[in-house]
Amino acid sequence: MPFWRDIKGTVQPFWVTLRNMFRKPVTVQYPEQKQVPPPRYRARIVLTRDPDGGERCVACYLCSAACPVDCISMQSAELPNGRRYAAWFRINFARCIYCGLCAEACPTWAIQMSPDYEFGKYAAIDMVYEKEALLVDHGGKDTEYNYYRHAGIGVVNPRGGNEDEEPPVDVRTNLP
Repeated sequence: MPFWRDIKGTVQPFWVTLRNMFRKPVTVQYPEQKQVPPPRYRARIVLTRDPDGGERCVACYLCSAACPVDCISMQSAELPNGRRYAAWFRINFARCIYCGLCAEACPTWAIQMSPDYEFGKYAAIDMVYEKEALLVDHGGKDTEYNYYRHAGIGVVNPRGGNEDEEPPVDVRTNLP
């Protein structure tokens, strides 16, 4: 019995080769004909905007903490009304492995993976993208999501001003 299994294991790969040898090859003329990647294709990382046009990134550093190759760096800042934003945001695509962990870790959906796969450069220093090059003018996969309105943070309404919130408690009333 093992003898016939060995013969079958030897003949099957040759049959696959012979079957495909006489087929006409499918060649995609790349610059002229571009293939559309699947919807879940992970390629270039982009920073999206709120429906109001503001940046979604609150510089929480979760994306840089989740990145296994440490290619994301940023600096947080705060507006006078209390809203946080990234003063500068930098991704080194020469080190990025396009795993998507940064997009999964982002609570505000600011970082999203786009299907844009044509951004190769000759020099590695040209693969370092700043915030201005990463920002897009749309909301990405969910255009109506607004983190500050959804989370009820006191930038839109004062703390405790939403219908499902209680006003903040003064901790000094808990003292003896």
